[in-house]
Amino acid sequence: MNLLALNILLALAWMAVNADFSLTGFTAGFILAHLILWLARPLFPKERYFRRTWGGAAYAIWLVKEIFVSAWAVAKGVLGIGPPIRPAIIAVPLEAKTDLEITLFACSITLTPGTLTLDISPDRKVLYMHAMFAADPDQLRDDTKAAMESRILKVLR
Repeated sequence: MNLLALNILLALAWMAVNADFSLTGFTAGFILAHLILWLARPLFPKERYFRRTWGGAAYAIWLVKEIFVSAWAVAKGVLGIGPPIRPAIIAVPLEAKTDLEITLFACSITLTPGTLTLDISPDRKVLYMHAMFAADPDQLRDDTKAAMESRILKVLR
């Protein structure tokens, strides 16, 4: 059985035992069930559930931080107190192969202020992005791959 489904079933059982059918009861049951499954993880040696769960949460926190940092940089650039705006269209070679990996990478770029995913090549090997601050396009390409794509691939693979 999928560990996420098992986690949800245990959370629902917790809600039934406590007769607390609220979001708080489900959250408490889900966290408790996750802890129980984590303690029993030697029984599931090939399962990637915990790495994906915690990796996904870490990626989401990192992305929110990047959104705030980028929004601040864009605000400073628009007001003229930050680095000058130097737009560029950059081709980013993809290591991502699956639809989920490519979509998550493209959406993460678009969510970050000052960058926008424009297109993906027909062979799905290059992603084209527009950047508002691209004084050094090669450095920006490398930073985007190292920071964003590598984190996504680490969680999903």
